[in-house]
Amino acid sequence: MTSSGKVAIIAALEREISPFVKDWPSTVREYDGYKFKFFEREGNVVVCGGVGAEAARRATEAAINLYHPSLVISAGFAGALDPALEVGHTLVPRHVIDVGDASRTDAGTGEGVLITFDSVADVEQKGRFATAFGAHAIDMEAAAVARSAQAHGVKFLACKVISDSSESALPPLRRFIGKDGRFQFFRFIMHMAVRPWRWAALRRLARDSAKAAQSLGLVLEKHTSWAAPKEELSHTTVNRSR
Repeated sequence: MTSSGKVAIIAALEREISPFVKDWPSTVREYDGYKFKFFEREGNVVVCGGVGAEAARRATEAAINLYHPSLVISAGFAGALDPALEVGHTLVPRHVIDVGDASRTDAGTGEGVLITFDSVADVEQKGRFATAFGAHAIDMEAAAVARSAQAHGVKFLACKVISDSSESALPPLRRFIGKDGRFQFFRFIMHMAVRPWRWAALRRLARDSAKAAQSLGLVLEKHTSWAAPKEELSHTTVNRSR
């Protein structure tokens, strides 16, 4: 926690943080022509901006300008690049790297490397990225959140949970992400409904997502609790052999 105790958590989708904010009141506020649903509690806020870098940037700008936090956390699901990381494993990476331009953010705390990519990585891509960047996990938003936080002089942290292993082959998700970053859930379900050979993968995705969301909620509670000692604001360690 920072001295002011005010934290803004930026997630992509509400299902990622629903166990964490289930008792939080919410409000809809507008910033720069976009409407955002903010969950608020005792000065802390959570906003789900949508999937991808641009959606994350918009949400971060809205949270910073409307709430003036001392700490911005990019929270949500990530894919494992390290085979040792299983679904439900949480990590607070020290370094966040943007695959697009290789820019790197040092959070000043934490352990391991998270990379941000502009699409859902397949198994082959995960293997290449793990080797090229020495990375442990991959997401689609953290680098954009870090960049916005740095531009405003706000402390940044990433708090991620593994929702798919390094060998997991995900359903085709990218085509169902709209230009606004919103996941088109109904279109996705209709697409999967007529493809029974993919139902097992869909069930696994739902199960793993629920497990990941529960784990993420537990670690986020530590980062928004004034009572948590500094040494408790940590994470499960990652394999440092990379």
